Amino acid sequence: MELPTPQDLRERRTSLDLTQSALAEMAGVSQPLIARIEGGDVDPRLSTLRRIVAALDEAEGGVVRAEDLMNEGLVSVAPDDSVADAEHRMEEAAFSQLPVLQSGLPVGSISYSDIRRAGENVGQKAVAEIMSEQFPTVSREDSVDKISNLLDYYKAVIVTESGEAVGIITEADIAAELS
Repeated sequence: MELPTPQDLRERRTSLDLTQSALAEMAGVSQPLIARIEGGDVDPRLSTLRRIVAALDEAEGGVVRAEDLMNEGLVSVAPDDSVADAEHRMEEAAFSQLPVLQSGLPVGSISYSDIRRAGENVGQKAVAEIMSEQFPTVSREDSVDKISNLLDYYKAVIVTESGEAVGIITEADIAAELS
């Protein structure tokens, strides 16, 4: 996974005939910060870089939406599944957390952290007994900006359609889009 370099950002901005000030306004950052990033004087936070790339995407007419980023092969567990089953599913999929769905609707989440916090011998307990709050939900049409902001606080975002989970987006999906 490769993130855009300062030169990549500068070239993309100039190819769109955008000034640093215009890009800064679109991305919600200051013009001096754009200048420092493009000059290689500062490494931006990932959230700042996401906003800049999203602004450039929008200027190109290629606004990235949730449906462009989401993984439709949603691996999940049900509230009445055992913790051991959830742990096995996480290992099998190489995920550190999973959404908990009941009849397709998000009702919680479970992670290795939840399992560790629950103590020993929790394998036979129901997921519902140790699960955490559900991941936030977005629609297929929501922008990468909204999703990025949510991912600053949550491990994943669930994409829903008519209330039912149809996909999931993590920080890795956003980083892959940036590259």
